[in-house]
Amino acid sequence: MSRASSTLLPFLYPGFDCQGLCINTAVRRALHLCRLRRHQSTLSTTHGSEQHAASSHLNPAPDDYARSVFTDKCQLTLAAGSGGHGCISFLREKYIADGPANGGDGGSGGNIYIQAIRGDTSLHKLARRGIIKAGRGKNGQGKAKGGQRGEDVLLHVPVGTVVREITRRDPVAEEEEQTRHDAGEGEVRGQWRRDKWILYPASTPSDYAMAEFPNPQRSRKGGVALSQVPAPINLDLSQPTETPILLAAGAVGGLGNPHFVSKTFPKPKFATKGDPGMTVTVELELKLLADVGFVGLPNAGKSTLLRALSRSRARVGSWAFTTLQPNIGTVVLDNHQGRPQLSASRATGEPRTYFSVADIPGLIPDAHKDRGLGLGFLRHVERAQVLAFVIDLGAGDAVEALQNLWRELAAFENLRNMETNVRTESRMVDWKAFGTPVSSSASAQDAAVAKKDPKSGFAINPPASQHLPDLFHKPISSKPWFVVATKADLQRTQENFDRLQGYLQAIMAGDEAHPSGLENSWLGKLATIPVSAIRGEGVERIPEWTVSLFDD
Repeated sequence: MSRASSTLLPFLYPGFDCQGLCINTAVRRALHLCRLRRHQSTLSTTHGSEQHAASSHLNPAPDDYARSVFTDKCQLTLAAGSGGHGCISFLREKYIADGPANGGDGGSGGNIYIQAIRGDTSLHKLARRGIIKAGRGKNGQGKAKGGQRGEDVLLHVPVGTVVREITRRDPVAEEEEQTRHDAGEGEVRGQWRRDKWILYPASTPSDYAMAEFPNPQRSRKGGVALSQVPAPINLDLSQPTETPILLAAGAVGGLGNPHFVSKTFPKPKFATKGDPGMTVTVELELKLLADVGFVGLPNAGKSTLLRALSRSRARVGSWAFTTLQPNIGTVVLDNHQGRPQLSASRATGEPRTYFSVADIPGLIPDAHKDRGLGLGFLRHVERAQVLAFVIDLGAGDAVEALQNLWRELAAFENLRNMETNVRTESRMVDWKAFGTPVSSSASAQDAAVAKKDPKSGFAINPPASQHLPDLFHKPISSKPWFVVATKADLQRTQENFDRLQGYLQAIMAGDEAHPSGLENSWLGKLATIPVSAIRGEGVERIPEWTVSLFDD
């Protein structure tokens, strides 16, 4: 009973307090305070849950948002599986003490495939992996049992992904190149290579001191390697692929000792190792970010509008730059429950059941000079098929806000055109009628990269750090666009909306120039859709108008 009256016992076993134990007054007071605090925390949790329940999807609590894990560009190192080793084995049965060789061949390494599917909108699942390895082939076994193939890897990427090769290392191709280089010198018979041969475990080095090995087997390639994408890899997965595309084929396995039976080697005690797998470093980039891109100033209501159109849980706040990276939402047109809300089809003829919307971070003046969130987010704008300019009717002149946005986009487009021209000129070659042609700086750099060692025949400076050029995108000014006027429920916004609508009508009539001021700009039918995103009013017109612009 003396142990039961310990100081820590009431906290661990509160039930002992009701059994008449001898507990001092200080312990009772501490136990009462502990229970009181627990009761108060329960009340505060219940009150917080009631406040959370009172908040809606369009007007959420400050902590009611999902962290965006969007990634539109990443580099991956793809390592195909190496082949398994051949087996050194001999037949051992009753009445057959010393049988012939019956070692199996090693299994082939795993392959790496890629497939574009609909439904994915980001590359973050692949970006966090970094290095992707296929399974290695299993070694051969006795009784002529071949090794098991390595496990294949299938990469799922969103539709609109561009795959480009950065570097490649293929040991089989390098060995073939070395074999052609040493063809004139001749191969020395009887030379043992540690990277090619496997010796019988029960043998001693003296057994092979004077032994002659057969000529090394030439590097082999499996039949599946014929369907591999030719190097360098440059794929534009703009449509869903029904069958996976082979990026890196696994290496073939080694040969068992029965392959080397001859008069010289009636019972060979050696086999070959499997070939090492190839390694390819590729860059994945989304050519099409989303079907619709929201473009606007900070705190214009783009995230709230995205919540009103989809089930996205983008962060919403009353301060600028709430969105620091694009948020992707999905607007469902057909949920396969009754008649679809809208009937639309893609360019391929298949029905369109949804379209994606991208909430792009806000643009500020001089964003094309890498101010604010910089050029990285201006590049997101040119990867949207349709542009929706989100204008806040309660934050000043709407016409001026629209013109400022187009001014930044036009400056960024001019900057991209200048970069394209400089890159094109750097690839030009100054041809001369007599003498050696003089190449440009880029061609000279390529020549330096391609310089080979006269002894080994391999490149001295392999292009391991080469920078891939930016993808070509459709000019921003040539994309279909419309205007969404948010916060239309505020007072004294009718006049501002009328001026904005009159300005767009003047552009369609030809009285006003295109806001970008660039040639070959899109001059289709424009619309101004007033909405109250926080109330969910007027947003049903946005999908209807957006679907009509996909074919323009």
